[in-house]
Amino acid sequence: MDISQYLEIFIDESNEHLQNLNTQILNLESDPENMDTINEIFRAAHSLKGMAGTMGYKRMQTLTHDMENVFSEVRNGNIKVSPHMVDILFQCLDALDEYVNNVKESADEGTNENEPLIRQLNAVLDGPDKAKESSSPETKEKTEETGDGRKWLNIVLDSAQQNVIKAAAGQGKNVYGLTVTVQESCILKAARAFLVFKAVEEMGEIIVSNPSAQDVEDEKFDLDFSLIVVSDEDIEKMKTAAASVSEIASVVGEAIVLENMAAKDKYEDAAPEPEPQPQAVPPAAVERAVEAAPAAEAASKPAAPKAGDKKQAPGKPVVNRTVRVDIEKLDVLMNLVSELIIAKNSLVSVSNQVQGQNQSVNEQIEYLENVTTNLHESVMKVRMVPIESVVSKFPRMIRDLSKKLDKKMELYMTGEETELDRTVVDEIGDPLMHLLRNSADHGLESADVRVQRGKPAVGSIFLDAYQDGNNVVIEVRDDGNGIDVEAVKNKALERGAVTPEQAANMTDKEIIDLLFLPSFSTAKKVTDVSGRGVGLDVVKSKIEALSGEVEVKSKLGEGSTWIIRLPLTLAIIQALMVVVGGEKYAISLGTIQTIEDIAPEDIRLVQNKEVIHLRGSVIPLIRLSNVLDVESTKSPEEHLMVVIVKKGDKLAGLVIDDMIGQQEIVIKSLGKYIKQCKFISGATILGDGEVALILDANALI
Repeated sequence: MDISQYLEIFIDESNEHLQNLNTQILNLESDPENMDTINEIFRAAHSLKGMAGTMGYKRMQTLTHDMENVFSEVRNGNIKVSPHMVDILFQCLDALDEYVNNVKESADEGTNENEPLIRQLNAVLDGPDKAKESSSPETKEKTEETGDGRKWLNIVLDSAQQNVIKAAAGQGKNVYGLTVTVQESCILKAARAFLVFKAVEEMGEIIVSNPSAQDVEDEKFDLDFSLIVVSDEDIEKMKTAAASVSEIASVVGEAIVLENMAAKDKYEDAAPEPEPQPQAVPPAAVERAVEAAPAAEAASKPAAPKAGDKKQAPGKPVVNRTVRVDIEKLDVLMNLVSELIIAKNSLVSVSNQVQGQNQSVNEQIEYLENVTTNLHESVMKVRMVPIESVVSKFPRMIRDLSKKLDKKMELYMTGEETELDRTVVDEIGDPLMHLLRNSADHGLESADVRVQRGKPAVGSIFLDAYQDGNNVVIEVRDDGNGIDVEAVKNKALERGAVTPEQAANMTDKEIIDLLFLPSFSTAKKVTDVSGRGVGLDVVKSKIEALSGEVEVKSKLGEGSTWIIRLPLTLAIIQALMVVVGGEKYAISLGTIQTIEDIAPEDIRLVQNKEVIHLRGSVIPLIRLSNVLDVESTKSPEEHLMVVIVKKGDKLAGLVIDDMIGQQEIVIKSLGKYIKQCKFISGATILGDGEVALILDANALI
């Protein structure tokens, strides 16, 4: 079977199960007696094992099988959850994560057998709390097999089936009855039954099954099904083949005599319809088993309604309303929407140039504008995903850091449901991880120091996400020591990053910003957590590459807050089109506060730089003609047109020559060659085909 087509589903769903296991084992550590958590872990491990087995990843299957054994014993009350067990389980999750990453890179799980981990899991099973052998699953299976269990005797044969069995017996073939029972915990009963059908069909011919092949395929059976088989093989060989399928609890079988079987009364029906001959391997069952196995759900399916059941009441939840879509397909769709908006802008531009145009043409263009705007919003919503997929791995990370750093700490998260563009979500994991590690290592004090300062012994780290206009804000806070500005200043002087004269005139905020310099670290010694100066520079560069910004607020002795502000989308934005020196530029509407008309005499100088005093705020001026190296078309005596832009709590006034108006624009990347120009974030194609550069207000500030 070619499994390559299922790799993406396998990787996606494995990651979901692993994240679920991480979360649930964390919950188990704090509440070891919670049976709901234990059952959820068992189901997730069980699903992961089934998926790995279906894909042929034996090492992964073996490890998850041993984890499942541990939880089976915990569920049965034979083993108690201990801190040592939790540590081992987390190591197992790391090993499984490594397998999945190997599959992602090379479609192969790798060669690591993880024998030490498997030995530790078995040691947990063989511990002092191990229950008696009589309660083990193996013993249970044997007990079940000793019962009669010959349910094939209940099968009622029609005349055609009786004739087939008589003919086979006449040819010296064996006729067997088999009853196969799947484990109670089995999730994909139909898939397991299909594999049994396949194994039996390789050794003989299935004459009839109870329930029918179709019902088995549709999972309309409890835990067992029976077969009557004609074969040349020995019964024990056939039972062994059927029992070798995973999650099969028992297989009972023996040779049968036709006289012992129940037959349909020939007078029962006026015109009896012969039962359809079951196929060797129902094709739909093959398809279902192959598709279902990698996409195993953590919860069992509800039993299918029987033929005589009443029609279900209205209000039943709608299922199968979601589809998995490759992000590249969404990128193509987004690009087509972008091109449509450019075409729409061209139409608007042409219609504005034509004098006395038809009223109906204007109406159609307005209608097109509405449709493209709605289409853009719809595509954006499809691309939006909750940041939960990124932040859900952090509680486990903080738990590990707590042990490694020997500090007591708790992580509190809010706003995990906040949505961002998928491309942005994929990139923010690393910056957030660095900030959290920074809070854990540099921010929080040790327990004894915290107690001396009158703080709780357990430090608190907060991760909050929320939407603010066209931006998403993510804050990482801690109640630790805060940033020691003097220590940062001394380190900067020691490294030669600033001169003593510069340091003397720097504000606290400017000194804190030095932390974002590459290879800058205030750690006394290098550890595997921090001290190499890699972290905050990565945070800054990654966030700015996403057209976002990061700022810090800190109070010595009380803690720090790191604020990341990101745009909701990176592809299509509302912008203000302006003119500077005869050239057209775009400024994102999300950064603009107001547009002001300023008289030349209202401009003041502070430290030899131009500022204006506006409604109680002193705002620095940035003359775009100087920055862009073009000659302004306005004379010095004329009033200035100033666009007030905001970055965090900072304001600046961008001096422009003229304003065209608001427009929906498509951001096109300038590529790697023009990356040096920080204040140009991209370009856009205007309605008349002209290219306009997009100004990055954050970089200008």
